[in-house]
Amino acid sequence: MNKILLGKSDLSVSEIALGCMRMNALDNEAAVNVLESANESGINFYDHADIYGKGESEKTFAKALKNSSLKREDILLQSKAGIRQGFYDFSKEHLLTSVEGILKRLETDYLDVLLLHRPDALVEPEQVAEVFTKLHQAGKVKHFGVSNHSPYQIELLEQYIDQDIIANQLQFSVMHTGMIDAGIHVNTKDPLSIDHDRAILDYCRLNNITIQPWSPVQGENGVFLNNPEYKEINEVLTKIGETHNVNNEAASIAWLLRHPAKMQVILGTMNPERIKTYAAASDVKLSREEWYEIYRVAGNKVP
Repeated sequence: MNKILLGKSDLSVSEIALGCMRMNALDNEAAVNVLESANESGINFYDHADIYGKGESEKTFAKALKNSSLKREDILLQSKAGIRQGFYDFSKEHLLTSVEGILKRLETDYLDVLLLHRPDALVEPEQVAEVFTKLHQAGKVKHFGVSNHSPYQIELLEQYIDQDIIANQLQFSVMHTGMIDAGIHVNTKDPLSIDHDRAILDYCRLNNITIQPWSPVQGENGVFLNNPEYKEINEVLTKIGETHNVNNEAASIAWLLRHPAKMQVILGTMNPERIKTYAAASDVKLSREEWYEIYRVAGNKVP
């Protein structure tokens, strides 16, 4: 498994991470199996959020970690806070309470990374700055980032906070390519020239913020892999995967990792064998021609 530095930090992280949103659906034995498989695949980074399974996913993870061969000091934990039922909340009171709950459920003294989860329209960056400083000085959070934030939302925060924003978790997959489309279609009147993401890909590259693609195998109609509704893209992923001795599943992740932004893909699977399959993507380097062929077959026009 290849490692990258997460943003401007000194954290050496696996370029494929495990997202633990669905871990609450597992019993302890199955959860331990997932952690062992991820570890054997070279994954050292685990992504959580306080809302996953209404907090139960973090509890399941903590119990499984205790019963596994992994040690807390050998892994990196990230969690997210700020989503409440029907609204978003970056208030000082809520964020501090949320982090205390996260640490308790994960049974750890600190998070390696805390992300702000979905932008709060009523954000008061002065309060966020207080929270970050308090958590950092107390040793409860080592690094900070955001999720689903635009360039100017990040700029607003950075006017007040003392810490670096090191990561931005954004939806990105072979079948969800908005961050790519607008750049390719600059100076055209094509529908794909509309910039829904405000050049967030280029912004993150310029500012050394690691993009963490979430839902990396999702299309508009669910998972696109091995889905008959996505016949053509699966055929080309299979064909290109075979030339690199991997299947279509690993090829879909290799497509994301091929981008020179050095992203960290967040897997969502709780299937041990699939974790190993996806992890094989780290050893694959697609050519430019292969990358663009996948992009075109996914339904994207190249002007």
